[in-house]
Amino acid sequence: MSEAKFTAAVITVSDKGFRGEREDTSGPALCAMLRDEGWSVAYTAMVPDEKEMIRRELISCADEKKLSLVLTTGGTGFSPRDVTPEATLSVVERLTPGIPEAMRAESMKITPHGCLSRETAGIRGGTLIINLPGSKKASTENLSAVLKPIRHGVEMLQSSGSADCASPEKQEKKRPEKPSVDQWLREAKAHPDAGKVGMYLTHNGVVRSTARSQVRQGDAGAKPVAGMYFSHNREKVLSAIAEAEKMEGVYYVRVWLNEGELQVGDDIMFVLIGADIRPHAVKALETLVGKIKNECVTEKELYAE
Repeated sequence: MSEAKFTAAVITVSDKGFRGEREDTSGPALCAMLRDEGWSVAYTAMVPDEKEMIRRELISCADEKKLSLVLTTGGTGFSPRDVTPEATLSVVERLTPGIPEAMRAESMKITPHGCLSRETAGIRGGTLIINLPGSKKASTENLSAVLKPIRHGVEMLQSSGSADCASPEKQEKKRPEKPSVDQWLREAKAHPDAGKVGMYLTHNGVVRSTARSQVRQGDAGAKPVAGMYFSHNREKVLSAIAEAEKMEGVYYVRVWLNEGELQVGDDIMFVLIGADIRPHAVKALETLVGKIKNECVTEKELYAE
């Protein structure tokens, strides 16, 4: 399945957010998580806690925009104004109860109040719709619990037959699909803040044959590198992205990281920064790449015999 089919929308449901009285932190955090996993976030919206307005957004995303996934954040509690689950239930055609069950189970490990979340999930046509809580912490924790299975579910939903469920272990170990930087730039220029961006800068890290100790400490006797084991801490990466998004003049941030056993020449990471002027773009790119390399990833060089 091509990456282009993994399209998503994030809809924030909040009376105060809609009136401009509260900053939306959960919506951008969910967008960052999706992009980190290779999803194309094609649409975002902010709506008040009004059932009909929520319904219209969900129907538009599924029937008109034909998006693969729609995430809502907010309106899943006990308040009389919390109507997101009811709006969702009124538009979906098939329920997917395992998704909210898994999210509530994960929340219960953190707080007993997790059982009070009324989020639901279901399918409308070829679109999977999932409710998430309104807070940044709870929404990202919930999505983390189901993000990988969701991708497999979308593959099954959009395939002509049934996707291969026989080897989940192998699917979990599959490398992240390398993004198209050209596609990233097209999506960045379609972002609502694109008009504020005067420069886009990218970073593409690759596995080199020269050992780290030779580059950094001048160790002339270091063996040539044949490859690398590479991994990253998702939560730390998301935190680093969130910090970069708050830097002066920065309006767009996107990161992709590889994983597993890599060979010389393989891509390690792609980073894209969009900012108003060059100094802000350069500073944000250098800061984010440095933070990822120094605090978020684990690299183990493999040496040639």
